[in-house]
Amino acid sequence: MNESRLIADSSEWTFSMLERYNEVIGQIAVNDLGLDVYPNQIEIITAEQMMDAYSSVGMPLGYKHWSYGKQFVLTEKNYRRGQMGLAYEIVINSDPCIAYLMEENTAMMQALVIAHAAYGHNSFFKSNYLFRTWTSADAIIDYLLFARNYVAECEERYGETEVEVFLDSCHALMNYGVDRYKHPAPLSLSEEKQRQREREDYLQSQINDLWRTIPARPTEAVAETEKRYPAEPQENLLYFIEKNAPLLEPWQRELVRIVRKIAQYFYPQRQTQVMNEGWATFMHYTLMNRLYDEGYANDGFMIEFLQSHTSVVHQLPFDHPYYSGINPYALGFGMMSDIQRICQAPTDEDR
Repeated sequence: MNESRLIADSSEWTFSMLERYNEVIGQIAVNDLGLDVYPNQIEIITAEQMMDAYSSVGMPLGYKHWSYGKQFVLTEKNYRRGQMGLAYEIVINSDPCIAYLMEENTAMMQALVIAHAAYGHNSFFKSNYLFRTWTSADAIIDYLLFARNYVAECEERYGETEVEVFLDSCHALMNYGVDRYKHPAPLSLSEEKQRQREREDYLQSQINDLWRTIPARPTEAVAETEKRYPAEPQENLLYFIEKNAPLLEPWQRELVRIVRKIAQYFYPQRQTQVMNEGWATFMHYTLMNRLYDEGYANDGFMIEFLQSHTSVVHQLPFDHPYYSGINPYALGFGMMSDIQRICQAPTDEDR
């Protein structure tokens, strides 16, 4: 082993050490393996901050709602009782890609999660077609800021209780408020504000009842009654409510739109969990082995890594008392490893 290359020889980490790990892992990932990634923004947080990130679904910004506090209390109680552990990292699909690392991690674990999150998940976010189709990584932070400020303004103007009750209703339909097939318009903070102003001006112009007193031609009335409503089936309930609910105020329609946009952002995460985690696990396994092979890590580092990796990809049998379903890390890692084998050493069946 080349001692001059060794980055760490103990379990304690420093910020300069993390910068060095990120630099070396990035060179291997981008230059040698050809990964296409967003710029990385790595944040170190405490266990309590990690629980807070859990409760807000990992979003760095977000509007206030009681459900996030409820989830925080539940997570905290389970963690204190030892009924659950915390993730070593959380990564955000944004540009730059934000990765949160726990300060309690060892030096090896910090290197592992940099490889897993900052390069594994990051490259998947940027390259997977579902994420490219349904999310706008360069605009999500701006939109979350817009949403938080708008909800706060509504609370000041219409009261916290009324806004909270309305958001409760929207949250109940979040899973049915996503488009699965058509391509949505990209998010833009300036466009969102301009569209909001235009919508309010238009609705204000409809208040004048004079236009409603003009009788319609009989032929027009018959034609209207024969039209199907809606013209096409609409699976996105929040979109249908936003566009067609007759009694909603402009600010309520905007809240429906905000919840719908955020639900759409998370849609690819649910659809690609096995592939996403499998790719990130495969990449951290590959990158950590490269660190060791090229002399950046010692034997103790590698033994600790293999222990952690083995526990991550362990799949309990279906008849085990603690079996809780398929381990997406194990299944995804197995898929990616098999794809590598097919490419490098195909059998007759593979051909």
